[in-house]
Amino acid sequence: MQRIRLRYTKRGRLRFTSHRDFQRAFERALRRAEVPMAYSAGFTPHPKVSYANAAPTGTGSEAEYLEIALTEPRDPEQLRALLDQSLPAGLDVVEAVQARTSGLADRLTASVWELRLDGVEPAEAARAVRAFNEAGAVEVQRLTKNGVRTFDARPAVASLESVETHGSPADRPSDRPCAILRLVVRHVTPAVRPDDVLSGLRAVADLAPPVPAAVTRLAQGLFDEETGTVTDPLAPDREAAANEPQTADATAAAKASA
Repeated sequence: MQRIRLRYTKRGRLRFTSHRDFQRAFERALRRAEVPMAYSAGFTPHPKVSYANAAPTGTGSEAEYLEIALTEPRDPEQLRALLDQSLPAGLDVVEAVQARTSGLADRLTASVWELRLDGVEPAEAARAVRAFNEAGAVEVQRLTKNGVRTFDARPAVASLESVETHGSPADRPSDRPCAILRLVVRHVTPAVRPDDVLSGLRAVADLAPPVPAAVTRLAQGLFDEETGTVTDPLAPDREAAANEPQTADATAAAKASA
């Protein structure tokens, strides 16, 4: 059985698709592309697809990940191209690697988010960011199926900064005043989402954008505590693939010398 790991995007209007909507669209794409999928056992077999940490409905993303299991080997890049052609524009499969290491989900420990605040002056956003970063605790509330839950959103935020607006890959360009925030948040329990951070900015600095923020996940992966960066979760698989020919050459050389 071959395992392939894919990175895909949610862009434009497709950011409003739910995770269940994407699952249905992806399974249709698997059938259109005639991918030799492995199926689960039981009375209702389904394709072996593992989804990891999907972005909330309404947010864009450049870094969503999943893993599929195949009964026959396929070239990852050709498979990526076939699946990308079978999905609607906006749900784009941008990268594929063969899984050569374990624990993809374990390497998704943090996300980098971009928050576009239309109608907010950058100076006002920078003031709110300073207040958030200087706060010892930022309590926010979230409505859950069990009622309203209050929790501290501050510990999960590794960094929050206001960035320049020019050259940003924002989802909704506008001529109005606009502030761009860059957020790195750890994946903890309870999960702290970008809207929780926005609630925190409102609580500590009374920052209330006149329109809903446009939120895009730029990256997710393993959080490096020393550098404060989020690393590429597919890098270990690429490195293992790059080392395979060297290992084979070394084995051949050893046999020849023996």
